[in-house]
Amino acid sequence: MSQSFLSVEKLTQRFPDGKGGETTVFENATFGVEKGEFVCILGHSGCGKSTIMNILAGLAEPTSGVVKMDGYAVSGPSLDRGVVFQNYSLLPWLSALRNVTFGVKARNPGWSKAKVIDHSTRYLGMVGLEGDVIHRKPAQLSGGMRQRVSIARAFANHPKLLLLDEPFGALDALTRGTIQEELLKIWSQTQQTVFMITHDIDEAILLADRILLMTNGPLARVAESVEITIPRPRDRTGIVEHPNYYAIRNHLVQFLGRRSRELAGRPSDGQPQMPETVRIDLAEPERTAPDDTHDDNPRLRAVTH
Repeated sequence: MSQSFLSVEKLTQRFPDGKGGETTVFENATFGVEKGEFVCILGHSGCGKSTIMNILAGLAEPTSGVVKMDGYAVSGPSLDRGVVFQNYSLLPWLSALRNVTFGVKARNPGWSKAKVIDHSTRYLGMVGLEGDVIHRKPAQLSGGMRQRVSIARAFANHPKLLLLDEPFGALDALTRGTIQEELLKIWSQTQQTVFMITHDIDEAILLADRILLMTNGPLARVAESVEITIPRPRDRTGIVEHPNYYAIRNHLVQFLGRRSRELAGRPSDGQPQMPETVRIDLAEPERTAPDDTHDDNPRLRAVTH
């Protein structure tokens, strides 16, 4: 995996079980993310998604294994890795604008005050925040507005890797859909590398280039890497009309509903646990589903390797 921009190699996390032993959350997880790629990870609670995210952010140390970004091992937090949390994590005593400029100044100490403000204001505008609202403090903003500030702050710092930890989980459906579109708009302009945790299958299909699927914990693993064979640009209303949409969605639902449990708890025997690549494309009728696709949908045409 060393050729990938982000390379996760034989990552293992164990915690004390309170009885004198250890619980293995995941073991020898190995996968890569390419530069400019948008990858989502799906799995049930307890499989270790957030632990992987914290390790990528440099906020936690794995029991064993290594994470490399741009050829260098990840160790501790860095401005090269931006994080957007579910709970906004804004500085409550600063305005929306100053929450953004705070990070921009740290990232670019040689910039003038005017340039910092102009740059920060532009990114707030990209998420639909303009005028007087950018001078309000977080307590004066709605939940959706706070998350827009968090996203603008993360993108404005131009991190090499952007980590999103269920950033829309606390929002209502209409607000979530609007901010998803704002996120896609900014990402299409910046082409930053994004790794995102979500529990929302439809959100993952809309946003991602690939979706990583985890088995249930303990002894979880990243079992599949599902390519999203729906061309960009995408929008929430048009994506459902693509012939691959429901085939991909059904595969994800069946994995999370059945196979994530069936594949759980298998020790790795010390070997890297590489995910199986799954490509579902109904637009390629000459390809038929091989016996090992593990999918009961007769309309599905998949290539796995």
